[in-house]
Amino acid sequence: MKTDDIHLVTCPYCGEEIEIYVELDVRGSYIQDCEVCCNPWTIRVSREGEETYVHVIRADGSE
Repeated sequence: MKTDDIHLVTCPYCGEEIEIYVELDVRGSYIQDCEVCCNPWTIRVSREGEETYVHVIRADGSE
């Protein structure tokens, strides 16, 4: 049984691809900074059955 998921996302600021870890019980939105450029992201996590969807957008008020 897995305890978390690894997802590859692209930073909406610097364009770097970064692996993020999302625990299996996480749903909804949260803020996290890019590991490369330190700009804030809003990460949206949704789940349908066994599938997990992770969407990353800017969290600087421009969204």
